[in-house]
Amino acid sequence: MSWFLGLFVGFLFLTRKAKVPRKPVLKKGSQTNLKDPVGVYCRVRPLSFPDQECCVEVVNNTTVQLHTPEGYRLNRNGDYKETQYSFKRVFGTHTTQKELFDVVASPLVDDLIHGKNGLLFTYGVTGSGKTHTMTGSPGYGGLLPRCLNMIFNSIGSFQAKRYVFKSNDRNSMEIQCEVDALLERQKREAMPVPKTPSSKRQADPEFADMINVQEFCKAEDVDEDSVYGVFVSYIEIYNNYIYDLLEEVQFDPIKPKLPQSKILREDKNHNMYVAGCTEVEVKSTEEAFEVFWRGQKKRRIANTHLNRESSRSHSVFSIKLVQAPLDADGDNVLQEKEQITLSQLSLVDLAGSERTNRTKAEGNRLREAGNINQSLMTLRTCMEVLRENQTYGTNKMVPYRDSKLTHLFKNYFDGEGKVRMIVCVNPKAEDYEESLQVMRFAEVTQEVEVARPVDKVICGLTPGRRYRNLPRGGPVGDEPLVTEMTLQSFPPLPPWRLLDINDEETLPKLIETLEKRHHLRQLMTEELNKQCMTFKALLKEFDNSISNKENYTQEKLNEKERLISGQKSEIERLEKKNKTLEYKIEILEKTTTIYEEDKRNLQQELESQNQKLQRQLSDKRRLEARLQGMVTETTMKWQKECDRRVAATQLEMQNKLWVKDEKLKQLKAIVTEPKSEKPERPSRERDREKIIHRSVSPSPVPNTPIPVRHRRSRSAGSRWVDHKPASNVQTETVMQPHVPHAITVSVANEKALAKCEKYMLTHQELASDGEIQTKVIKGDVFKTRGGGQSVQFTDIETLKQESPTGSRKRRSSTVAPAQPDGTESEWTDVETRCSVAVEMRAGSQLGPGYQHHAQPKRKKP
Repeated sequence: MSWFLGLFVGFLFLTRKAKVPRKPVLKKGSQTNLKDPVGVYCRVRPLSFPDQECCVEVVNNTTVQLHTPEGYRLNRNGDYKETQYSFKRVFGTHTTQKELFDVVASPLVDDLIHGKNGLLFTYGVTGSGKTHTMTGSPGYGGLLPRCLNMIFNSIGSFQAKRYVFKSNDRNSMEIQCEVDALLERQKREAMPVPKTPSSKRQADPEFADMINVQEFCKAEDVDEDSVYGVFVSYIEIYNNYIYDLLEEVQFDPIKPKLPQSKILREDKNHNMYVAGCTEVEVKSTEEAFEVFWRGQKKRRIANTHLNRESSRSHSVFSIKLVQAPLDADGDNVLQEKEQITLSQLSLVDLAGSERTNRTKAEGNRLREAGNINQSLMTLRTCMEVLRENQTYGTNKMVPYRDSKLTHLFKNYFDGEGKVRMIVCVNPKAEDYEESLQVMRFAEVTQEVEVARPVDKVICGLTPGRRYRNLPRGGPVGDEPLVTEMTLQSFPPLPPWRLLDINDEETLPKLIETLEKRHHLRQLMTEELNKQCMTFKALLKEFDNSISNKENYTQEKLNEKERLISGQKSEIERLEKKNKTLEYKIEILEKTTTIYEEDKRNLQQELESQNQKLQRQLSDKRRLEARLQGMVTETTMKWQKECDRRVAATQLEMQNKLWVKDEKLKQLKAIVTEPKSEKPERPSRERDREKIIHRSVSPSPVPNTPIPVRHRRSRSAGSRWVDHKPASNVQTETVMQPHVPHAITVSVANEKALAKCEKYMLTHQELASDGEIQTKVIKGDVFKTRGGGQSVQFTDIETLKQESPTGSRKRRSSTVAPAQPDGTESEWTDVETRCSVAVEMRAGSQLGPGYQHHAQPKRKKP
């Protein structure tokens, strides 16, 4: 009856409607701008042999001292040097694993349970006790099993069922409902070889002593209104490659498959994680350590000269704790992904730094040692750059990407989280130089500051909801149950055997006991009837509640069905629209393909046209250069030819001029020669006029103008153009130029020249004595090839008026006789031998143009 009542009450509370949680609030006291230095601790391991020389001495619980061994003092001129280094805490050779865990790792686990990240790594030379500190040995569990033990001691009763939390490939978690989680569990249980070890199995004897921790350790102030899930992963960094030690690889004896390396990625919160890494959900310390031990067997170790089992890779065991609040009823996990709190604790066992000349490494061991030392050097460089940036305010780039080890834990140093390092030291003298380098690195690391982790956002639901709605054991009313009292005080039956016929005590005692039992039975029956009545009332109430719930559920279902039908119609409409859009997209893709093909063809044509244009331009430039060269060459050739012709013409003209000068001199001599007067024959007068070019003028008469008579033209009957400018002044001389049938013009024009064969220009100027001198310039008119007229001047006649008292000089084109006093008169032969031609172009409106043809006057026969 009681179990049925408990089941009924549990079902009643399961069917309650969940309340909407309040808005998340921040815990008080969260600070985001504070920083804490990296916690560096030192642990000194005992010497392997008591008679070994020691170079490390623990001064107090925060200081160690290194002194130079005997051999080094001899090599360095006997100098004895002691150096002291300070740490946050120094653990001597007699420190237990429990003491180390309580100081170093326990605060990190407490922060992990409260939603904060942590990083703990061991650092030191080969054989300094790093793996012993992290993992432990039989009977001496290390930090890793103790961290697991503390986690499950704290959240053991608050763990969610398996597969309620499910990891994804984006370094985050998802929440599955109870049905999906149940199906997942059934699926995994049906597998022949379960991938996840069961928490109910016994621990492997190989590591059972390591996880058998006697001391009980538990975190304080665990949120009881949340459920938790623990996921573990185990990787190693070997030769700067990341390998998953928990990855299941099927064994193939014919063609064994090598493990594939993993890559690092960054999630939406800028945290680095190993993509595709196996994460196993565990429910107990034994199960978690079994997973660790399975991966530990795959880790690469080797026998070196310094360590029989030397780690050849850096191992990282990550514990990921998922926390999600319960709903308002405290029964199920709140199905809101935003309310999930994810924290991680990384336990790193670094490979030991070593010198190859001491380890006698060769081949693969030598390459492994080089990669180990390189990654540790990168870690040291990152620490130095971080310290410099924080100390001096610089902004140098930290070389995290130079090594997978530093790149993986980049978010701890740039983001937030608690970082702690345990420096393991072997005090033997042979490791003095390596220990000195380790101490210097630890000194640098202590000065690096990391942002203090902030308190995570917690759900705003009412606290205490896990236990508030659980059914309480006890009576329904205020009175205690009579059944319990009866069962506790039920009288035992007395001995009822009758050994004597006269025994009168046994039967009365038996009757009395049976009566009491009967009375108690009646009381129990009455109590049962009361409970039945109460239960019937509860059942009626439950039926009413169920009917109300069913009505409410039916209404909700109808509403949901309507919503689903509406959504289905909307989905159908969207599918049709999607098909239409896909068809349009297909058409657009085809059109785009056609346009792209046209574009490519046009581009090719454009390129060909451009190439053709470039070729034409280059040909044009070559042709221009060639023509320019030809023009230059022709110009120079003709320039030389012109210079030659000009020189020849000048020489010819000089020769002709010289000949003319000689002839003039002879003519002058003939003219100036005295002649005897001879009677003229009238019959030969015309012949004499044709032969004699100039006649002798008579003696001048005083105060009368002296006429200068020129020879008459043989073409006197030809038609003349008498060109007299408008500025011509009429003189009072007796002799006036008169040409019959002449066309008198003031401006020479083409029409007048075309009608005449002769041209006469009257020109006046002042002589040196101030008298007006009139010159009549005569010429012949010729037709030119251009359709115009050309005038070639042939003779000049001069008419001048002089005073009788003045000079008797005269200028005439006729031959002057010799003076009586024997002097020669002045005359100029240029006027009588003019060889200038004037050409009038056809259609010209500007008058005659003067062109100097430089043609000598033809000699008359």
